[in-house]
Amino acid sequence: MRDTSTATPTTDPEPAAAAPAGRRAGLVLSRRTSWFLLAFGVWSWFVWITFVKNLWKDSSGLAFDDAGDPTGYFWVHLLLAITSFLLGTAIGLLGLRGLRAARRT
Repeated sequence: MRDTSTATPTTDPEPAAAAPAGRRAGLVLSRRTSWFLLAFGVWSWFVWITFVKNLWKDSSGLAFDDAGDPTGYFWVHLLLAITSFLLGTAIGLLGLRGLRAARRT
């Protein structure tokens, strides 16, 4: 068995530079990835706005019953659209922040 009690601890000769105030050290996105994320966010909004408009004007009887009240189909798909709006916004903002950070460097 090896005796480690007398071993001297190794230290890094150059400590890592501290992150500037208000900044977090972490993941750095490439410009290509940032553009993709931004485009995905915009595309998500475009697709789901179109879907909600079509859902609202639905005359097939799926979204609204004969009395004009929303059906379960309507509420489920509206919830899917809202979720997609939120995720598209978050992903698009990540891409936008990545592009701004890439521009600063």
